[in-house]
Amino acid sequence: MKIDLTQLTHRGVAFRLFLTCWLIYALHFATNTVREIYPALALGDHFSFDVTEYLGLHPDLFEMPGRGAFINNNPGASIFGAIPYMLTRPVIDRVVERVQTMRAASNVAPPEYTSIYPMAREFFRLAYTRGFDIKFALAAGVMQAFLMAPLSALSVVVMFYILLSLTASPRRAVWLALLYAFATPIFYRTAQLNQNLLISHMALFAFALLWHPWNASARAHYFFAGLFAGWTVVLDYSGLVVVAAMSVYALACWRDTPRASRSFFDLVRFGMGVAASGSVLMAYQWAAFGNPILPAQKYMPTTEYSGYGFSGMVLPQLDLLWDTAFGIRFGLFISAPILLLAFAAPLWLRRSAQLIANREVWLIVLYTIAFFLFASASQYGRLQFNSGVRYIVPVTPFLFLLVAGALLAMPTRLAIGIGIAATYWSWCLAMYRDVEQGWGVFESLIHITAEGVRLPWIITLERLGYIQNATLWSIGLLAVSGAFVWGLWKVKLPRRDVTR
Repeated sequence: MKIDLTQLTHRGVAFRLFLTCWLIYALHFATNTVREIYPALALGDHFSFDVTEYLGLHPDLFEMPGRGAFINNNPGASIFGAIPYMLTRPVIDRVVERVQTMRAASNVAPPEYTSIYPMAREFFRLAYTRGFDIKFALAAGVMQAFLMAPLSALSVVVMFYILLSLTASPRRAVWLALLYAFATPIFYRTAQLNQNLLISHMALFAFALLWHPWNASARAHYFFAGLFAGWTVVLDYSGLVVVAAMSVYALACWRDTPRASRSFFDLVRFGMGVAASGSVLMAYQWAAFGNPILPAQKYMPTTEYSGYGFSGMVLPQLDLLWDTAFGIRFGLFISAPILLLAFAAPLWLRRSAQLIANREVWLIVLYTIAFFLFASASQYGRLQFNSGVRYIVPVTPFLFLLVAGALLAMPTRLAIGIGIAATYWSWCLAMYRDVEQGWGVFESLIHITAEGVRLPWIITLERLGYIQNATLWSIGLLAVSGAFVWGLWKVKLPRRDVTR
């Protein structure tokens, strides 16, 4: 598809980019009922974080006598997820009620869920027996389609504007932004509610508000940058790395601002933003556990890794560091080989081809190192063997800026070939998500290439016996979506040179 961008304003391009990514992301929805869904449901149903009614359905739910039941992690993703759920709850409740009435009248035995994993089969049986299966499916769907998908699409638009300001080429900015969208773990993790990807988005938004490369003469938005950076801690305590990095970067931006244009209150605004988000986490911990400081991990039952160090945090472990980077089940550079170009320092450090300034390069390098060290210190990272790349995802947008510089510095045909191969790799992983068996991430390439495309939620319907031939259904949906995207980009609007 040849895109003629000369007839589109930059806003028109961004709008089409947003809709394209939103649609494709939503189409690749995965039906996993992750732990963050339960507090989101409780918030939407009862305006409470108490998940007592869901005890026994997920190992990350625990009970505190006299206080209720909670998840063993921070509530930020659940708070976000509750918003689309509350907006669609009247429809979901009506569908659930109708299905339960039909089941009671027919007295049909629960369908068998075809899976090699006993825990997956048992979860479906329990959810069906307790009347939650339809509710979980619809809630997970709306949280993905109306939170994760549009938020990831928004991050792609932000990346587009950053790249546009750096390259001064709408065409290059669009294609690079599409690589960011579909050749990195952003694609894989957008399929379900996930706090690690949300950290990635919040970190990118904070970085962009401080950097604002599209308008170098403008003042940095310190308060909102602090708000986004602070929310990463509400999502997960790994967000402390983001807060530290963005705090240092905010100080660097402030110092580089001419004295006549800067004020010490700028840094205060940043701190106020961080504190505003942090107060949400403290209020949650106080309400849930009776202490605003101590995290959920302090109260949860002992698990396989919680006994190590301080609630699973020890000094960085070399084996976990290697697995986080290159492990076949959740290694960042195995899950998204295009990010290996971040190591091509001779390409993106050449003065004639350097895409970003040294200040931003140093931030990216130090932030990435810090996050890898944090991820290799958290022993819970070893649990990624069955979920795929998660903990290290927040470095993705930052590393991609280095990757973009490397791609622009190499011959065009080579860059195009790498982009196509990397996108196919990532697409396979987004469809075939079982990294626990065999060759891990490589199983995705093997199965999709040999067996054909299969959208994750279509596979679930097939395993439940509701449809036949998931590949045919997937091809049909992809074809319809492809036609929509083609039409979206082919519609020509009168070009306006103002407010581009």
